[in-house]
Amino acid sequence: MTLTGSGSAYDPPGPTPRGPAAPSRVREHGPARRLDRRVVLVTGASSGIGAATARRFAMDGWQLLLNGRDRRCLEQTASGTSALVLPADLAAPGGPRLLAQSALHATGRIDALVAGAGIGWTGPFAAMPHTDIDRVLALDLNATLHLVREVLPSMIAAGRGRVVLLGSVGGRVGVREEAVHSAAKAGLAAFADALRQELRGTGVGVTFVVPGRVGPTRRGGPYDRAIPRPVSPGCVAREVWEAVRQDRDEAYAPAWRTLPARIRTLAPALYRRMLNHFG
Repeated sequence: MTLTGSGSAYDPPGPTPRGPAAPSRVREHGPARRLDRRVVLVTGASSGIGAATARRFAMDGWQLLLNGRDRRCLEQTASGTSALVLPADLAAPGGPRLLAQSALHATGRIDALVAGAGIGWTGPFAAMPHTDIDRVLALDLNATLHLVREVLPSMIAAGRGRVVLLGSVGGRVGVREEAVHSAAKAGLAAFADALRQELRGTGVGVTFVVPGRVGPTRRGGPYDRAIPRPVSPGCVAREVWEAVRQDRDEAYAPAWRTLPARIRTLAPALYRRMLNHFG
């Protein structure tokens, strides 16, 4: 019952840059400004979904800005591309503001933000330490909202852009022993819906992506269920990419993951029986 990575979103422990040092690190890896290519900022880019998503955007010629806590892992993701790495802890005080400033200083624009950073915790809620409650909410919800708040004005001023928020099935239907993670992702889902309405007519869109379980682990321990089977980070990355390319408001990976939410709406009694059985 410990804090662990939420699929791709968690960045392995490593040196945690704090304060205003990040902008200088940008200049180590590339020119001060590049306005000839579309720019995507990906958080949680050290591994998993974040890394796979970054590589998918690179295939289409986007300029990558990669954020995570571990510089070495970010540089592995950036290998073979012109990506700029911006290591920083988004849960640290001022972390989202400093990251946004570093990103805009490096390229002068952000055409897409893929907010994938997050952590999870598995176990009975009654046994969850208060400090872990705070840490999950701080990164999975609060830091994401603050980062969007920092990036959004430049997108609105440019009249274009897309915010991509990484959700979770737990945020749609709730998952046993992942209560706080489910609450945080449900908050992101509501935030996406509300923000999308606010931004109508600005040229800026909001996409909410709901991935299935990624990888062989379940937050805090091994994933030992035969059904549903885990999906690959690449599968989720393809959905993120297609959603941005097609300006879609919502995407599920795999697509059948829309089913539980639909059953919950149309047949709540059946949904509760399924939830009790599958958790």
